Amino acid sequence: MTQEILVLYYSATGAVREMAQLIARGIESVPGSRARLRTVPKVSTVCEATAPDVPDGGAPYATLKDLEECSGLALGSPTRFGNMAAPLKYFLDGTGALWANGALAGKPAAVFSSTASLHGGQETTLISMMLPLLHHGMIIVGVPYTQPQLNSTTTGGTPYGATHVAGIHADRPISADEKAICLALGKRLAEVCRKLHASGA
Repeated sequence: MTQEILVLYYSATGAVREMAQLIARGIESVPGSRARLRTVPKVSTVCEATAPDVPDGGAPYATLKDLEECSGLALGSPTRFGNMAAPLKYFLDGTGALWANGALAGKPAAVFSSTASLHGGQETTLISMMLPLLHHGMIIVGVPYTQPQLNSTTTGGTPYGATHVAGIHADRPISADEKAICLALGKRLAEVCRKLHASGA
């Protein structure tokens, strides 16, 4: 039986989108696992502004049904002053009905982020994304130090989740260590999903 894992992200300059694609590859490296890539629209300060139902390019916009149907979740955002970006927070704030019926309780989840600088709030952003997931009763999956790149990286990478240092001008490519950590996080998330499903949890 195929398990489908939702990779839900917001990306402003493309780095988080690239990380999402790497995590999806990691997920799909586990037999019987498939990634469902979804994004969220920008939040407008103009109350009359609306986004098209389908984005011009990239992943489709997420719906609550995507969350309800997933076996697990990878959640990604750029850093905004040490916090997740408003578009992702706005989407999560609308998941109260899923919280009320426990739709996500017991499902594993992982988080990932991109920042402009090495100490630009990577870990607090990851933790900010964990908070609503914990309220939903999800099981947080991190990156263990058995992953060798976590010890060798001089760019992004934390035990809390995958990260990338994009640079002030968002022009730094994802490093080899960062890529390996993204792939490993996706694979680990899929493996945990598989084990939980097999145990009947």
